[in-house]
Amino acid sequence: MKIKTISRSSDAYVPVRNTEESAIPRNLNPALHPFERAREYTKALTATKLERMFAQPFIGQLGKSHRDGVYTLAKNFKIVNRVASGSGDGVIKYWDLTSRDEIVSFKAHYGMVSGLCVTPSQKLLSCGDDKTIKMWNINNETMYGQNLTDDQETKVSSQGLVKTYLGEHSFKTIDHHRENDVFVTGGRRINLWDVNRKSPVSDLSWGADNIVSVKFNMSETSVIASTGSDNSIVLYDIRTNSPTQKVRTSMRSNALCWNPIEPFSFVSASEDHNCYLWDMRNLSRSSNIYKDHVSAVMDVDFSPTGQELVTGSYDKTIRIYETTKGHSRDIYHTKRMQHVFVTKFSMDSKYILSGSDDGNVRLWRSRASERSGVKSSRLKTRLHYDDKLKEKFAALPEVRRIARHRHLSQVIKSAQEIKRTELQSLKRREENERKHSKPGTVVTKPEKEKHIVGTVHKK
Repeated sequence: MKIKTISRSSDAYVPVRNTEESAIPRNLNPALHPFERAREYTKALTATKLERMFAQPFIGQLGKSHRDGVYTLAKNFKIVNRVASGSGDGVIKYWDLTSRDEIVSFKAHYGMVSGLCVTPSQKLLSCGDDKTIKMWNINNETMYGQNLTDDQETKVSSQGLVKTYLGEHSFKTIDHHRENDVFVTGGRRINLWDVNRKSPVSDLSWGADNIVSVKFNMSETSVIASTGSDNSIVLYDIRTNSPTQKVRTSMRSNALCWNPIEPFSFVSASEDHNCYLWDMRNLSRSSNIYKDHVSAVMDVDFSPTGQELVTGSYDKTIRIYETTKGHSRDIYHTKRMQHVFVTKFSMDSKYILSGSDDGNVRLWRSRASERSGVKSSRLKTRLHYDDKLKEKFAALPEVRRIARHRHLSQVIKSAQEIKRTELQSLKRREENERKHSKPGTVVTKPEKEKHIVGTVHKK
C-alpha cells in the first residue's frame, strides 16, 4: 500500500527576513483566473462610460458661412483636406479643412447652385437653375483668406472661370467620370457631355419627368445610376449610350451613392424616412433597409472604406450607419442646425461634412470620442484592448444601455413616438386582415420588397 503525502518546503513561503511578507503561491495563467470574466466586464463597462463621456462629435463650422442655405458639397478625391460648397444664392466656396478657411469664392450662378463636382484635372464643375454649366479653376489661391467686396468677387469669378456650357433647361445634378473627360448632368433630361465640346454627346433619358440625382460608379466607371421624380431608379451604360434597367419605388429617392469598395452596391435616400441598399444585379428587392429617421432623407454618402454610410435628413439630424446593420450607431444634431440637405464623408473617413439651410458647413468627427492627435504605442494598445472588450460584452444589458443612450430633442422624441404608433397600427391591421381571411389569400410581402412597385429591363 502506497501513501502519498503533501510535501511542502518552508523555503518556498517563509520570508528570509522578518520585514518581508510571506510569499503567496500564484498561477499566472490567465485562463485559470477565477474572476477573469468579471474583471473584463468591469473594464468594458468603464470603457463604455468613458467613450460616452468623451463623445464630442462637433468640431466647428467652416470659416465665414454662406448667406443662403448650403444645398451641395463636392469632395476632392485627390486632396484630402479640400472641399467645395454651393449655396442657394449662386455662390461657390472652396475650403481648406485643416484651417477651416475659405480658399476662394465665386459668384457662379443666378439662382441656386444645384450641383458640384471636382474633376480629375483639379477643375470644379458647377450647374444651376440658370441653365448653365461652368468650369472653374480652383488652384488660384491669390485671394486666400481675404474678405472681398462684391466688385472683387466678380473679378475673382471672371479670373477663375475657365469654360461655360449652355443647356436647354435648368440642371439639378452633375457628376464627373473618375478618369475620362466626360461628365453627366440631370434635369429635365439626363445628358452625357464631353469636356471639350459645347453640346451634349448623348441623351440617356428614359421616362422620368425630372432627374433628381445622378452618379458615376467609382469602379465600373461606365455605369451610371440616377433617381427621378417619377419614383424611379435607373441604371445606364455609357458604352452602349442607353439605359439598362429601372426599378420604381413607392416614394421618391432624393439621392444615391455607389459603394467605393463593392462596385455592384449602391444606396438610395428615400422620402419615406428610410435608406435602401441595392444590388444592381438584382433590383427586385433591396439588400438592406436603414431606418431611424423621422422625416425625409435628403442625402447619403458612403465612407471611403465602404463599411459605413452617413445620412442627412429633413428632421435636422445626421445619422451614421454600419453597412451591414439596419439601425444607426450614432446621431448628431445641434440647436442651431436646421434641415440637413447634404452630407459627405471626408476622404480619410475620419470626418463628416454637412450642409444645411441655415447657411453653415459643419465639420464632425465620424467617431464621436476619437481624437486625431498623435498617440503613443501604449495608448494605441489600450484603446484597441478597450474596443475588443466593448465588442465582447456589447450584448450585456448595462453595456448596451450606456452605449445606445443619446440625448435627443423633444421634437425628435415626439415624432419617433408618433411614427412607432403608426407602424404598430399598420402591422396590427395587416395581421387582423390575415387572421380573418381565407388561408393563402393574403400574401405576406417581405419588408425589403414592400417599397418596390416594379422593375423593367431594357431589351
